[in-house]
Amino acid sequence: MNQRTTRRELLKTGAAFGAAVASFPCFVPARVLGAAGVTPPSGKIVMGCIGIGSMGGGHLRSFSAQEEVRMVAVCDLRRKFREKAKATVDQRYGDTGCTMYEDYRELLARPDIDAVCIATPDHWHALIALEAARNRKDMYMEKPVDVHVAAAQALREAVNRYGVVFQFGTQQRSGQEFRQCCELVRNGRIGKLHTIVVGSVPGAQLPNQPLEPQPDPSDFDYDMWLGPAPWSPYTFQRCASRAEGTPGYWMHIHDYGLGCLSGAWGIHHVDIAQWGNDSDDTGPLEIEGTGFVPADGLCDTPVTWRVEHRYANGVRMIHMDSRHTEKEFPQFVTPVLETRGCGILFVGSDGWVIVSRGGIDASPKALLQTTFGANEPRLPVSNNHKRNFLDCIRTRQKTICPIETAVRSDTICHLDDIAIRTGRKLHWDPKAEQFVNDETANRLLTRPLRSPWRL
Repeated sequence: MNQRTTRRELLKTGAAFGAAVASFPCFVPARVLGAAGVTPPSGKIVMGCIGIGSMGGGHLRSFSAQEEVRMVAVCDLRRKFREKAKATVDQRYGDTGCTMYEDYRELLARPDIDAVCIATPDHWHALIALEAARNRKDMYMEKPVDVHVAAAQALREAVNRYGVVFQFGTQQRSGQEFRQCCELVRNGRIGKLHTIVVGSVPGAQLPNQPLEPQPDPSDFDYDMWLGPAPWSPYTFQRCASRAEGTPGYWMHIHDYGLGCLSGAWGIHHVDIAQWGNDSDDTGPLEIEGTGFVPADGLCDTPVTWRVEHRYANGVRMIHMDSRHTEKEFPQFVTPVLETRGCGILFVGSDGWVIVSRGGIDASPKALLQTTFGANEPRLPVSNNHKRNFLDCIRTRQKTICPIETAVRSDTICHLDDIAIRTGRKLHWDPKAEQFVNDETANRLLTRPLRSPWRL
């Protein structure tokens, strides 16, 4: 599976592709109609979706419902997912124009596609997104950026080099109450900010699964599913999708994800902590904490954790699972929170404000009626995460969650995981994006990729 060889072979399929699409309904890709930023309103944003299980299937339906989008391609290793997605798209348009792919590189090689949605298992995110950037595809990518920091940094460089629009799947920045909360903090309405508490959904306490090898599946390419991850014998639980009625075990296996500490949940609230702290372009100086990581079975990501961070501005940020937040911080015991103990609490010298997907609360309550003056700083406004992405494809402006923001928030979750696994205080240089005088910890910022895959 040499990537260069495969790419040359794909380019030879151009004539065949042209013949295949000749019978499809006529629509004009946005990139054909004009230079970046001056696309006529009649132009369609031509899209493809890579990874169309439970999360990706929802994105497929949402994007296909947008009038200016034409969905033309779907890609997944599982045939049943591809066929279901194609049927959804074809029903939406009343034709059979949607093409199915098993290999994401074939979809990304299509010159007619403007943008893609990437919602695969976490260990595949950066590799697919890197190929998308090299093919000049704008992208909406599910969190996390990847399972190691080096991959996120490589993607940031590629997105900026090729000038593609990037939207990260931390959609809380498109929520009015999250924006209101962060504006209250950044405009000093709670006084001087000194503490942020991030309460995340705890890791799943999944039963240990059998490790005995099972026959490779007949319905998809397991070796391709592993991709850059270390080789492991196949078991159904290892790579089963939530769309197949399982809890999604793979995201709680360290080779493929960081569990609820990051991609499964934590990244959402950590991202809002960064927004409210005005630290989108930096990170903490010190990280120290503990967590429980199962020692046997398939699942080996933190189940419970408590990690403290100290920033240059003196703010202390505590990231912990929600089983413990309400015990330590009574502000989390409030009916506005969607899950007990889950949300982002900002504490200042004159009050506090807490927000979750369930709502917003504050002390004093009058903070919630605040109006801002004309000269006070306000945050970018997005009321729909996918709409913001599509708008930025046309304007070529940065999205509400651009690649720089994504990498900084994503990195903090990795720092937490490394602090838990090393069991000691770590010192971080946010400018160099390296640990200070700690080569052991620095080696954990990257992971070797199984041949032939490379960044």
